[in-house]
Amino acid sequence: KSKVLDVGCAKGFMMYDFSRLIPGIKIKGVDISEYAIKNSIEEMRSHVQCANATDLPFKDNSFDLVISINTIHNLESEDCSLALKEIERVSSSNSFITVDAYENEIEKKQMFDWNLTAKTILSTSEWKKFFEESGYSGDFYWFKP
Repeated sequence: KSKVLDVGCAKGFMMYDFSRLIPGIKIKGVDISEYAIKNSIEEMRSHVQCANATDLPFKDNSFDLVISINTIHNLESEDCSLALKEIERVSSSNSFITVDAYENEIEKKQMFDWNLTAKTILSTSEWKKFFEESGYSGDFYWFKP
């Protein structure tokens, strides 16, 4: 009976997996890409909508879990902070995100040489401070080179 939101759901692949693994789960997804939403997995099409992570179209505390995998770092830092606040707002208790990060100068160079879309790339310690300043209290993990 859990309600889950996937922020940056793309075509709904992870949503589909959740729905197959957890019968009865209520799942929603948002993505900024109209193309992704229009071409989403057919079984998920009624559960996805086009929306920006900085302004989620849901009431406060609407979801038991909000996830965002490799999405919010694609926003400029100010909007990234807004997205974190939105994730906090719509989650009643749990959230999990992954973001691009590095721990040393070699990883930093690799990340900046490799990454094409992220606009907010911070070290793991900078991310932790950023989460605190943004009021994000959920779980997180790093995508590192």
